[in-house]
Amino acid sequence: MRIAHVTATFPPYYGGTGMVCYHNALGLARLGHQVTVFTADYPPGDCAYPDEITVRRLPVVFRVGNAPLLPRLLGIKEFDIVHLHHPFIFGAEMIWAVSRARRIPYVVTHHNDLIGDGLRRHLFDAYSAISTRLVFGAARKLAVVSLDHAATCRLMSLFGERWADVVEVPNGVDADLFRPGLDGSEIRRWHGIAEDARVILFVGALDRAHHFKGVAHLLRAFVRVRDSKAVLVLVGDGDLRGQFIAMATDLGVSDRTCFLGAVPHERLAPYYAAADIVVLPSYPPESFGMVLIEAMACSRPTIAHDIPGVRSVISDGEDGLLAKPGDGDDLVDKIQVLLGDPQRRQEMGEKGRAKVEAKHAWSRIIPKLVRLYEDVLLVT
Repeated sequence: MRIAHVTATFPPYYGGTGMVCYHNALGLARLGHQVTVFTADYPPGDCAYPDEITVRRLPVVFRVGNAPLLPRLLGIKEFDIVHLHHPFIFGAEMIWAVSRARRIPYVVTHHNDLIGDGLRRHLFDAYSAISTRLVFGAARKLAVVSLDHAATCRLMSLFGERWADVVEVPNGVDADLFRPGLDGSEIRRWHGIAEDARVILFVGALDRAHHFKGVAHLLRAFVRVRDSKAVLVLVGDGDLRGQFIAMATDLGVSDRTCFLGAVPHERLAPYYAAADIVVLPSYPPESFGMVLIEAMACSRPTIAHDIPGVRSVISDGEDGLLAKPGDGDDLVDKIQVLLGDPQRRQEMGEKGRAKVEAKHAWSRIIPKLVRLYEDVLLVT
């Protein structure tokens, strides 16, 4: 098949949607399909990609957050199917137009809702009511990272209208790159983290587009963690990083908090190995949490909020713990429970790895995409 993937973000911008698109494209190409990714030339500059895939980084006329206007998307043609990674303000409408003009079928993967406060919320609601209804209505299939999220998200009415066409395609992880048994001691030495420290790891973008990751909530909770050897390590970068560093200072935990900046995805696995637990206290629109399955793949126990989608990833009490959203006391309690019980951490880590191998390795995910495309093309 000739397959086009269309995404607003893509490496070297490291975010969940772009990384899923990258592995979707690479996995399909390695099965012999002809795959081209269309994305923004952002951040600008050269970037190397595997030979198996073609990446078209298109010039950006202007951007609103992570929504770039890419007029050259209208030039897409001669593909059997287009796979749109949603949300993509501006880009989604262009794919709808291309599909109508050139009769190329498309499918959508909805990664997360658009969430904002005040005027932004009203604008996003209006956009979804008009544009998303149009884009979803013309898509042949609607893929979601979890049915739980689709049934409860802000677009649930649109999914409900076409529930028979909704297909769950979970996010995946490179289970060879992220694996048990890696040595994290060198990471600790590089960053001056004591050998006997108990490391709480957060991985995620520290920018306004990812405000929902819950970093401020985590910092406030960490203040109350009663463990003198506990260290909070945050991997990620963005325009909110300085604000979070200042917050850690104001809270009096800067001496026990390490902001390490961005780490290339291919070098991230040893950071999980250096951790004792991984915490992702996200709020909606978090629909999955790629960090969680990366941690599980490295046999690390996880803690996250009990929200739709995320609760489909973690089996509470088995491979991780789910905390009540917004309840700082509950988050602190769960962090302390795991920090104080190394045997339980090991058992949870082993169960997490087993789950990844059974459900979230890319070798399990890519065949689902192939079947999805074949189902569409059989009736086209």
